[in-house]
Amino acid sequence: MSVARIAFTGPSLELFAAARDAMDRIPPAFPLAATVAVNPWLGQIGEDRAIAAARMARTGAGRVFLPRAEIARRIEAGEIGPDDLAAAAGATCLGASDLRDAASSEPAAIVPDPTVVDLAAAATGVDWPDLVDERIGAWAASHFDRGQAFWPAPATRAFASWRSFAGRDLSPDIAGLPGFSKAVAELPSDPRMAFAESCATLGLTPAAAALYFHRLLVTLSGWGQHARHIDWLAKRDGTPDETLFDLLTIRLVWDAAVLQRFEGAIGPDWAAARARFGQPVAPNDDHLIDAALQEAADRAAERRLAEKLDRPAQTGDRTAPEIQAAFCIDVRSERMRRALESVAPSVQTIGFAGFFGLAVAHRDHASDIVEARAPILLRPAVETCAAGPEAADTARRIDKRAIRAWGRFKRAAVSAFAFVEAAGPLYVGKILRDGLGLLGTPKAAPAPRLDLPLADRVDAAAGILTAMSLTEGFARLILIAGHGARVTNAPHASALQCGACGGHAGDVNARLLAGLLNDPEIRAGLAGRGIRIPDGTHVIAGLHDTVSDRVALFDEDAPASHRAEIARLRAALDRAGHAVRVERAIALPRATDDTMAARGLNWSELRAEWGLAGCSAFVAAPRGRTRGVDLGGGVFLHDYDRQQDPRGETLETILTAPVIVASWIALQYHGSTVAPETFGSGNKLLHNVVGGIGVLEGNGGALRVGLPMQSVHDGERAIHGAQRLTVVIDAAPEAIGAILDRHETLRDLFGNGWLALYAMDAAGGLGWRYEGGHWIETGGPGLSAAA
Repeated sequence: MSVARIAFTGPSLELFAAARDAMDRIPPAFPLAATVAVNPWLGQIGEDRAIAAARMARTGAGRVFLPRAEIARRIEAGEIGPDDLAAAAGATCLGASDLRDAASSEPAAIVPDPTVVDLAAAATGVDWPDLVDERIGAWAASHFDRGQAFWPAPATRAFASWRSFAGRDLSPDIAGLPGFSKAVAELPSDPRMAFAESCATLGLTPAAAALYFHRLLVTLSGWGQHARHIDWLAKRDGTPDETLFDLLTIRLVWDAAVLQRFEGAIGPDWAAARARFGQPVAPNDDHLIDAALQEAADRAAERRLAEKLDRPAQTGDRTAPEIQAAFCIDVRSERMRRALESVAPSVQTIGFAGFFGLAVAHRDHASDIVEARAPILLRPAVETCAAGPEAADTARRIDKRAIRAWGRFKRAAVSAFAFVEAAGPLYVGKILRDGLGLLGTPKAAPAPRLDLPLADRVDAAAGILTAMSLTEGFARLILIAGHGARVTNAPHASALQCGACGGHAGDVNARLLAGLLNDPEIRAGLAGRGIRIPDGTHVIAGLHDTVSDRVALFDEDAPASHRAEIARLRAALDRAGHAVRVERAIALPRATDDTMAARGLNWSELRAEWGLAGCSAFVAAPRGRTRGVDLGGGVFLHDYDRQQDPRGETLETILTAPVIVASWIALQYHGSTVAPETFGSGNKLLHNVVGGIGVLEGNGGALRVGLPMQSVHDGERAIHGAQRLTVVIDAAPEAIGAILDRHETLRDLFGNGWLALYAMDAAGGLGWRYEGGHWIETGGPGLSAAA
């Protein structure tokens, strides 16, 4: 078998455009070391959810909506009421009762449009899709390895790397595709030429190509999404990258070869399938019904939130509180803030994105690894380190010469057994200590330093305080609390860290901000801008461990004059942490307050914590709007005072950054819940880390992406509700609308139903709902007019 040379005057630009369109529809999947929550339907937000569901069905990318059985259960339990069904039915030709009846029916099975290898499998009885997945995966695990393999693959472009691998791989020849390795070796070295030749062999037209390319990229599973993350970062940073295009070309080469081998058996079926791929994507009745049922579930969640917020705001007095504590907007902070305010009413808590406005590339003490401590939407523009430049350079040299050499010695084939013989007994203590969870209290890393001109540091501090709505009324003691999760034996540990800090803990950013705000020169610069921090105010950093709900305070440099306040804060945090552990233990299997801290250090514990499961809303408002309300650890709380933002600049930042990050988190949990086969990483018990990138479920198969089953399911039921994120802003609808007019992504997210948007009224209720490109008055707590 050989791949024939195709004569052409030039590749079709329309086919390359179709490839770009398909690649943009694939969500990125970031490596395990710094997991980033990603909206799995990132490439579909420009269309409404029913159309997206039809597209996902045709490409084999899984469900978008909750199963009907779960909707029926919620209706029966009264969680979804008649008004919710009536509001959802308005978008269909069904009535509310018809929609309720539909919840008890079963939709038709989802059958994706077939690829060439699917057709060949049906005609020959050979599982060609599995062979293609296995051989591409065997190459990709080596090519994309991030240091797990002892002998790294040569650093070459993906297509060249695969061509070298596949040109020597006889597995396809043995399986029934004779001459495949030879044909690959004879392919053009330029992937664009190979792409064009494969498209010609397949007879793809521009009309059919975009959907077919999307279908092929879906079959690449986690490898395609990993390549998309490389592509996504390159686009963010303005640098070209062709890795994902190379993977698409590789997959096309396989289909072209299989078609040539079995054209006699599958030619007519492929012609029919190709015509099908050329047809527009349109939802059928099942998609419309499922979309309406999901809408009902979403409306029910919005109604419950509105009822909780239907209360007088706690305005309090205008005097400065005794202590202020700023936490990340992460939903796990909601419980801690509520508990802290309960046990210490004199403490004012504040919610702000956990990187605290400082997007930095950080190098820790004695490390040469640079970590992006910032939301993935931002490219860190400033470098920080945990020691002075000379010490850091020395540490880096030591790290490269000694630590890596020691690691290689332990893992090398020649010396590994000798290492165990000689050094194994020295590790007994460490094994027992780690295995029994006796790791002790983590030591604070050296305080990071931020080397910027003074004017830039003053600008940064002023911008952060303004965005926090903290420009006056400063307490004597201010806590800046980042958060992280201390867990062991968990490949997905970074998914439990701060989403605003690139999958890392927020301690570095918290300490940087505390250092800025304590600097006398910066305070003098802030005073010149009307922000006067009293001389008696001191700022300390802390780290909230969301597994144990204990807060470590980095107060080693605090003046003696503030020791009393720090002692009171520490005692209040201890009492609040106990209350939170008791509350959280109810939902965690086999958990008690006494065992919560040890869960993260237990090698056999599958659920150290629930992470952000259950996240359902984002509220940007003064704390008085939500203080005292039990939001169940499900709401992102961002402090925002419209009176301090007359030009709407802070509001625009909130909508275009924290809201987007929160939507990615909520939709990732949604995808891992409703489409675990596509957007979930499977069972933790079966995970094997591959390449330091992701996991396999078992000893082979596709690279799995998304959250493990144990992150969204307790073994009996889904723990995540899988409803869209409800965004509530305490601002005038006109001010919010003006920002939407300037940002297409926001208009798509809200206008196409991926997120819900409400503006607060003067009483703090959900007064207006954004729908169909305009605002609708809701009619009060029950949101009746929204129906």
